[in-house]
Amino acid sequence: MFSEPDEYAEMVLDAVERIPPGRVLSYGDLAELVGQGGPRQVGRVMSLYGGGVPWWRVIRADGSPPSGHEVRAHEEYRAEGTPLRPDGRRVDMARARWTGAG
Repeated sequence: MFSEPDEYAEMVLDAVERIPPGRVLSYGDLAELVGQGGPRQVGRVMSLYGGGVPWWRVIRADGSPPSGHEVRAHEEYRAEGTPLRPDGRRVDMARARWTGAG
């Protein structure tokens, strides 16, 4: 059984819910936005509790979707109009990264 999310996990999940459709943050960006932890801590929160939030909007810094969830993530990217790199496999971070404003 999983425990309930702690205060840090709640902060991460709340931040994920604020990422607008078609925009993304890297794990490190999200840690910076929350103001504590790092990419690994954010990844742990997402792996344990991220199923109820738009998890596909949290990706690796190189624009790759979460491991093992590439097909579903790409379905979401197409539906939301998320900018992709020319190869179509990764998100274009320069165009899709959310600034945390608005």
